Amino acid sequence: MAEQYNICLDIGGTKVLGAVFDSKKNIVCRIKKKTKETGDSSQNVEEVIISVVDELIGKAGLKKGQIHAIAAGAPGVINQEKGIVLFSPNLPWRDYDIKTPIEKKFGVPFYIGNDVNVGVLGEYKYGAAKGFQHVVGFFVGTGMGGGLILNGELFTGNGFKAAEYGHMVLNPEGPLCNCGQRGCLEAFSSKKGMSAYILEQAARGRKSELADQIENGVFKSKALKKALENNDTVAVEAVDRACHYLAIATGTMINTFSPDIVVYGGGVIEAVGDIFLQKIAAEVDKYCMPSIRPTVKLATAALGDDSILYGALSMIKK
Repeated sequence: MAEQYNICLDIGGTKVLGAVFDSKKNIVCRIKKKTKETGDSSQNVEEVIISVVDELIGKAGLKKGQIHAIAAGAPGVINQEKGIVLFSPNLPWRDYDIKTPIEKKFGVPFYIGNDVNVGVLGEYKYGAAKGFQHVVGFFVGTGMGGGLILNGELFTGNGFKAAEYGHMVLNPEGPLCNCGQRGCLEAFSSKKGMSAYILEQAARGRKSELADQIENGVFKSKALKKALENNDTVAVEAVDRACHYLAIATGTMINTFSPDIVVYGGGVIEAVGDIFLQKIAAEVDKYCMPSIRPTVKLATAALGDDSILYGALSMIKK
């Protein structure tokens, strides 16, 4: 029998990252395609996904019958059982059945879940949280995502809406968040939150090289790394503030779940994770029970950009 391959996707607001995994769970080829130019129709995003899968099949030289399944992580509230995207903040999908057209086109099972849930699952199965049973994951990117593994299972809660702790309110008089609340963790500690702080300081006449790098409300993670290396005072303040609130949120999650490990992932952590981890670890003890803290490990994601791809792989049923 010919070797079986799985195709896994990381569907974002601006790009689709795809990879082919062999039977030994190694990535044999990958491609990235922008979704920006696709306009705002559901159909267009679906077409990009299909074209990425088609290209991967061609690039890997796969024949019909060699593909076992396709799986993906995407932003939003997703019914994993039915493959329906109920709501996505960065994609034009509302109650959108993505599973049916993909399965019809390729004739193999298709699995999809929330991107950060899937990313934390990837770290649990193959990365920093491997071997642990209770995992809290914070993914720091443009926004702030969360994922929970409880008793060795991904916890998605009622209606697949759990682990939105990027929107736990830490200061009700704090900055306005995109979700409509004030003082969410995301409003302080995401790229959007840090960018808003930097622009606010720049408007007060303070100089920051990072202020010039902010486009559409966010900076690139590499630009943040460079600004910190150059000891940009305002950028350092934004990171200190972000880590302060992440430490509070981490302490709250430690008290609530007593996890084995807290994992930090996402684009910001990929770029400057050591700095974030150091600052969070230095402060987290103030915000959790002394009796719980010693049994919790703090770590950065081990799979980097591939967390979601490996998480998608682990959703596939044998």
